[in-house]
This record gives sequence, structure tokens and C-alpha cells, in this order.
Amino acid sequence: MPLIHVTLFAGRTTEQKRAFAQALTEATVRSIGATPESVDVIFTDVQRGDWATAGRLWSDPQAAPPELGSID
Repeated sequence: MPLIHVTLFAGRTTEQKRAFAQALTEATVRSIGATPESVDVIFTDVQRGDWATAGRLWSDPQAAPPELGSID
């Protein structure tokens, strides 16, 4: 029973999550031979103020470190 946890910045649409869940399920079936019915995907939406990279919150102006660029 593969369980895939996905953490994203909040703001994705239901359609985007549906498409991503389908793509993850298909990749899991191909790569490890799981059945589609056995693959679970859990999405966790995180506000930009609750996520930091290189010590800076993503909600801060110019939050993305130059070497990372914009991460969405």
C-alpha cells in the first residue's frame, strides 16, 4: 500500500491536484507494480508564511534564495 505525502504551497486547484494524483499513481504502478487501488496520495497545503528555505520565509519579499529561483 504505497502512501505518498505531497506538501505544496497553498493555492493549487482541485483540478491540478487531481491531475498530479493521477500522474503519481500511474508512475507508482509503472515503477513498483502496485495496483492503482493501492496507491494513496495525501496533499498538505502550506501557507508561504509557514515554509522557510535558507532561513527565510517564503512570504517575505525576495524570499527565494538566488540559487533556488522561484519555487512554486
